[in-house]
Formats: sequence, structure tokens, C-alpha cells
Amino acid sequence: MPRLEDLPDLTRQGMLNFPAFDHDDAPCARMTRPLAEAKIALVTTAGLHLRDDTPFSGGDQTYRVIPSSTPASGIIQSHMSIGFDRTGIMRDVNVTFPIDRLSEMAERGEIGSVTGNYYSFMGAQRSPRRIEEETGPEVGRLLLEEGADAAFLTPT
Repeated sequence: MPRLEDLPDLTRQGMLNFPAFDHDDAPCARMTRPLAEAKIALVTTAGLHLRDDTPFSGGDQTYRVIPSSTPASGIIQSHMSIGFDRTGIMRDVNVTFPIDRLSEMAERGEIGSVTGNYYSFMGAQRSPRRIEEETGPEVGRLLLEEGADAAFLTPT
């Protein structure tokens, strides 16, 4: 990621004026069972999707479903930004989306199980209102329907 002072003036000003939302009402929920018995979901803002899915495009506030049984090689990233280097993710998606690591943890009994589906959004949103009001809550409902006890959230 480039340093702020290394960016061109226009880009630097855009970053400094980037709208950030304050939320004083974020819910806090304690785990209701030990981690070794919990069903864990994976949710990312890395703009990942299945190879044959519709790629994310600029400002896209929809989500993609990634079955937890998908091999890491079946997942690609269509989210691009001047703000990050995709090399690591292109070499191993587990860098930002630890699909294999969660499966290994379930096999070792460190977590109870994983949900049948994982979810991906595109990050770097200037105004994520649709995610806040529609698609985010929709994914939350889907996670509850799958019986998720917790979600592991990963950025790009």
C-alpha cells in the first residue's frame, strides 16, 4: 500500500476526504458455545468470487456466494485498487480468505464446523449504504439460517 505522502495531490486529497461512518451502536454478542463447538462463517470484502461468477465492478454493493467446499484454486479476485498489491492473493487466496485454514481447524477440532457457504463483498466503497441497509443484512440473515455462531471477517 502506498504511503499517503507518496500519492499524487489529487489522490491524496481524495483519500483525506474519504467519507467514514461513525457507528456508536455496533452490537456485541458473546459466543454462546465454545469455539471448538461453534459453526464458523467466512465473510470478506476482498471482491472474491467463483471463477464462473459475474466479476465485481466499481461501486458494486452486491455479494457473491462461495460454497465452503470450493477449492482455493476455484476462487479469483476481480476487485482492483491502486491502494493494494494483489500479488499475494493471486498466489494464494488464503492470504485474505483462509478457506483452507478454516477447514483444517474444523478437521483438528479447533472449531466445530464451517457454514455451507461463505460470502464476499467488494471493499473500497465510497458510500456503502446499500451494503448497510440491504445486502449486508441479507447476508446476516443467510448466516443465521445456516446456523453460524460467528463470522470471521477479512479485508483485502
